[in-house]
Parts: sequence; structure tokens; C-alpha cells
Amino acid sequence: MITESPVPTQTTGRVTIPALEAILGQAIPVLDDGFVRLVDYMGGDESIVQAARVSYGAGTKSFREDRGLIRYLLRHAHTTPFEMCDIKLHVRVPMDTWRQWVRHRTASVNEYSTRYSVAIDRAQQTAPDAWRRQDLGNRQGSNGVLETEIGAQLSAEEQQLQSAIQAAYDRRLELGVAREQARKDLPLSTYTEAYWKLNLHNLLHFLRLRMDSHAQLEIRQYATTIGEQIVAKWVPMAWEAFVDYETNGMDLTTAEVAVIALLTSGDREAALARAIELRWVTITPEKTTVRREGQEFAAKLPLLGLTAPWD
Repeated sequence: MITESPVPTQTTGRVTIPALEAILGQAIPVLDDGFVRLVDYMGGDESIVQAARVSYGAGTKSFREDRGLIRYLLRHAHTTPFEMCDIKLHVRVPMDTWRQWVRHRTASVNEYSTRYSVAIDRAQQTAPDAWRRQDLGNRQGSNGVLETEIGAQLSAEEQQLQSAIQAAYDRRLELGVAREQARKDLPLSTYTEAYWKLNLHNLLHFLRLRMDSHAQLEIRQYATTIGEQIVAKWVPMAWEAFVDYETNGMDLTTAEVAVIALLTSGDREAALARAIELRWVTITPEKTTVRREGQEFAAKLPLLGLTAPWD
């Protein structure tokens, strides 16, 4: 349910969000030992519409019009008003997940340094029922999980390995090895911490990519936590629009629209011929091979009540 945007406080003139004030500084758990903590924020839904209205005057300022304006801005990719809102988070995250995280170069970052400080004595551990199988059709993804019996063996091996590495690291420090060198064999499962500050426009871009079902599970859990437990409270109107257009919506290419038109007209034969022409699918007497673009197209069709012409 969308509530009206808060107004500036009388004491500071600053937009405050009661729902965010209630969780300020609280660690929201993610994974087995990670967290996301809201440190500070600036602006809200009101700041987005305020910035947008500078372009064409005061206009209307009712709640309904504010919501409509935000939806228009997001729908048509008018992004600068969303840059009027900033947020700063403190996160604890495994190093391998953090590597994916900092590929988004649109934030200010300050990370815990194991060159100056002793490494965090925590590493992400995998439950016996959570060892994922390699996706045979997607080299960078997973699909399904291993049997729990095998997973239990892997989890036991993981714990032994992490304990041995931690013991070796601690021994190096005890013997006086420099921290910058002692750290070199720490696993990527080791937790790190960082402060991460960025504007709402860049944050929504991060969430669009990292909440997607194709993103790695671990970073998807962080992104979902940030989106649903922080951003949804911070800018509820912008979040509603983001979910409608970016999370639950879909984009269609010119080619996809053409094939869908053939499908809806009932001409599946012509739709199949067009898909073959587009090299989405190859059909031989032995097998049918659907390429990545064809797979992505087919995944959109159930939302339209359709199926791929090669099915």
C-alpha cells in the first residue's frame, strides 16, 4: 500500500521518513553472517517530484499527481530527478559476492582493509541442501541442487578447509608476518565490510540487475533485502513504479513484437518460420536447438498467454 510522502520536519527542514528512522543503524541479516545496515539517507519521493517540477513550474502537487509524475519519469527514463535522493549503507558480504557488487562503479565505496586490520573471522558456509549444480545451458549460472547426502560431505569439507586456512592465517600473525602478506591465502568466502553510498537512480539500476532471477543467488539476496526492506520504505511511490516497470514488466524487441503478432493471429507456422529466419531456433530431424535469444523470448510468452512456435 502506498502512503503519502512525508514532509520536512519543523526542526531541521529536512525530509525524514519515519519508516527509515525506525530502522536506522539496525543490521538486517543476509546469508549466514552478513547484513545490510542503513547509515543515512537524503530525500524521498517528495524530492523526486520537487526536482522534476523545476523544469516546468509548480504544476499540481496532490498525492495522486505526485505518484503519476514519478511513474511517468521512470516509465520514460527521465533519470535525473531520482539522483536527488542519496543513501548510505553499511554492508557485510562475502568477498566473492562483493567482487560482483563493486562492478557497479556508480557509488562511493570505502571497504574494510585487511592490509591495515585483522581479517574478519567469519566465512560464508554452505548448508548441505544448498550446493547448486552448474547450469549446462548457462556457463555463469546454476540450476538445481546436489543431493543432500553429497552436500553434507561438501559442507564438512568446506568447514575443515576454512578452519585450516583461518588457523594458518592466525599463526602467521602470531609469528609477526605483515597483515598485507598474511592475508593472501584467505578464501573468497571470507566476509568483508564496506560503506556504500549512491543516489537512487544508480541504486535502482543495481537492483534491476541484481534482483533479476539470472543474478547469482547470494547477491540477489542482498539486492532483494535492500529493495524490499529499505528502498520500499524510503521511496514507496518510486518503488511501486520500479516494481511495475522494471521487475514485473518486460521489454520487447521489434522482432519479438512481429513474432507475437503472428502467434496472436493464429499463424504459428509463419511465426516458426520467422523464428528460424531470426536464428532463434534450428530444427533438424534429430533435434530442435533453441539459442539464447530464442530462450529469452520463449520465457516472456507465458505472461501473454502464449507459447513458443517451436513447442
